Amino acid sequence: MRGYIFGAKSIAISTYRAVRALHRDFYIEGFLVTSLENNPHEIDGLPVKEVKTAAQRMTEQDKRRVRVWIAVPDDVQSQAKELLRRYGFMDFVPVDACMESRLLEQYYGQRGIFSSIHELQSGEEMPGISVYAAKFCRDKKLSVPPVFPDYVRSILLGCSGNPSKSLAEGVDFCDNAGEHISEKNPNYCEMTAFYWIWKNALKNPEDYVGVYHYRRSLDISENDLKGMEKNGVDVVLPYPLIHLPDIREHHTRYVKEEDWEAALAALQEIHPEYADRYEEIFSQPYFYNYNLILAKERVFADYCAWLFPVLFRTEELSKPKGKERRDRYLAYMSESLFTFYFLYHQNDLNIRHTGRRMFV
Repeated sequence: MRGYIFGAKSIAISTYRAVRALHRDFYIEGFLVTSLENNPHEIDGLPVKEVKTAAQRMTEQDKRRVRVWIAVPDDVQSQAKELLRRYGFMDFVPVDACMESRLLEQYYGQRGIFSSIHELQSGEEMPGISVYAAKFCRDKKLSVPPVFPDYVRSILLGCSGNPSKSLAEGVDFCDNAGEHISEKNPNYCEMTAFYWIWKNALKNPEDYVGVYHYRRSLDISENDLKGMEKNGVDVVLPYPLIHLPDIREHHTRYVKEEDWEAALAALQEIHPEYADRYEEIFSQPYFYNYNLILAKERVFADYCAWLFPVLFRTEELSKPKGKERRDRYLAYMSESLFTFYFLYHQNDLNIRHTGRRMFV
């Protein structure tokens, strides 16, 4: 069978690599996109085509025969399907977060990298665990809000900039209580939750603590949690997505080069031993998106103690400085630094992986 991948960013590239390895009877001819603007013209030597152009060059019979893997974010899956139908394509495989997780678990399992949490034998005892689901007053309303387990509690972000008490109704915590950086939320986004947890919520180094988002979580069952406790797992992360030509593609897309240069200067100044491995780590394709984590409190604390001095120094070195802007650049930057830190420590931490759940 033959077909296409719809999309041309990290989800599409990851899907392509997994489908190529796992479905050897399926021949991928290329990638389809709505527009070539801001998209590559080829991926792994395969063409990236606009849907309209590709459809015009195919017979109706051909369009009915090909299969299209729709590898775009969950919240635009339906629009992608409508577009493909409009141009005559009929056979779809929606690669939502659930399908993405299955593909990546099988693909990485086949390659023996990024070990799954689901491989562990379950234990008898639940670990101590607290997870904080980050919310913001202007979050998009979800059609089906998530029902989280009891160990997940909500934290409202940016409370210093939104003093209305009504915004905090139904929320367990606000990020402007205790020691905080709530006022930095326009640049830090979910990282104000990381800071608040680090400074105010850690109690036992061997318990687990995590961060979810109002519309994203890690896919972890009770058996997985018991397996983590039994097998001494240090941290659970989402399966990394594949970025080409390497993971610098992410910060090139979201962060100005001069801001990234400020971050590198801060890293060299504060953690020169990490800066020495920058080229090695950032030259590979695997990237931990979304700042989702479940970790031993001691690991979470070590990470925050490493990260925030770098971000604070980056603010000082940026032009304009962080306090003079509100463009989320430090939140995007933190995803790259998150990836850098945990790839740096992949051999001295017991890291396991799972899929992510999306709520739309």
